[in-house]
Order: sequence, then C-alpha cells, then structure tokens
Amino acid sequence: MTISDYASLMVDAGEYAGRDDFAHVYPRLLGLAELKLNRGLRVADMEVTDEIALIDGEGSLPSDFLEAREVKNASGIPIRAISLQQLTDSYMDRSGIPAGYAIVGSTIKVRPVSDQDLTVTYYGKIPALTPSYPTNWLLQKAADVYLYALVTEIAIWEVGKGEGSADKVQAAQQLMTLAISGLTIGDERTRWGNAQVIVGGPTP
Repeated sequence: MTISDYASLMVDAGEYAGRDDFAHVYPRLLGLAELKLNRGLRVADMEVTDEIALIDGEGSLPSDFLEAREVKNASGIPIRAISLQQLTDSYMDRSGIPAGYAIVGSTIKVRPVSDQDLTVTYYGKIPALTPSYPTNWLLQKAADVYLYALVTEIAIWEVGKGEGSADKVQAAQQLMTLAISGLTIGDERTRWGNAQVIVGGPTP
C-alpha cells in the first residue's frame, strides 16, 4: 500500500472500504476525519511558533490555532494561562509586562495590559488535504492514520444510509486507534527518548 497524495488516499480508501459508488462524498468525509483528528491529535509535527501583535492587551490568534503550548512576553519570559475572571480580578486594567493570559474565542488577552508582541508556540490544525494541496506532514508521516480515519467516516456514512453495519464501523475505528497510538508512541520517543528521570524531594 503506497499512499503518497490526496488522489491515492481516495482510491485506497474506496478499495479498502469496498465502496466506490458514493466517492463524490469522500471529500466531505475527509473533512470530517480531519476535524476529528484535530480535536484529539497532539504531536510535535503540529507545533508552530508565531508572533502575535497586541493592541491594548489583546491579539488575534492564528487561524490554525488549536491549543497553546507556551506563551512568552516580549522579554522572552513564559506567562501562565489563567481564567478570564482571575485575569481581570488580579490585574484589572493595569499596564505593564504581561504575566498571565486567557484565551477567549479567537482572541488572546494578557494582563497587565501591553502593546508588545507575544511569542506563542501552539498546536496548529493539520493542513487540509485537497486536490490543489495534495499532501501534508501527516500523510507523509502516517498515511495509515489518514486511511483508517477516512475509512471510518465511510463506514459511518454507510450506516447512516442504512447500508452498513456497526461491526464495520467498530473495526475501522480500532484500526484508526492503533494507527494513532503508533504515531503518538513514536512522537513520545522522539521527544523524551533521552530524557533523564529527576526524582524530587530531599537527597538522603
């Protein structure tokens, strides 16, 4: 099985599912698969670092933003995530070097209020596959995740049309879970393979 791009993914998914009579809906089903992957998948390849400009202590998050990993103020000091209420109660509208932030919708708010840029490292959405954007890092690194995620959506579609079975959905979901598990285990080994274990507490 060689899946190298959008077109080959569509062909293989149809063959694997044993259905090509509703291939015209596959792009929609692929979008659903990517939506679900974005909700749960968090690996190093999704990490992006970007600058966010602030005006009166507020800035717009990147369009592909999913979840913050680290936020630093203009001095390069990490600031902590706190609730919006705590952010307001603790700092009110004072100006100064930001020490905390809260995310509200697509906006990041910092206090004390500042107009200096933030440096944000975050998990970004998986770039959507399309005929004009036929590949991305996930397809290149873990094509099986994409395949089984799409096959799962095809199986769910069949059930919705009264043509499939719950067993087929469950089997596809199990394969997808195994593929995602393999990807995340590899990611953890890459990140922490040489990490030293540090034991807290007093030294005897």
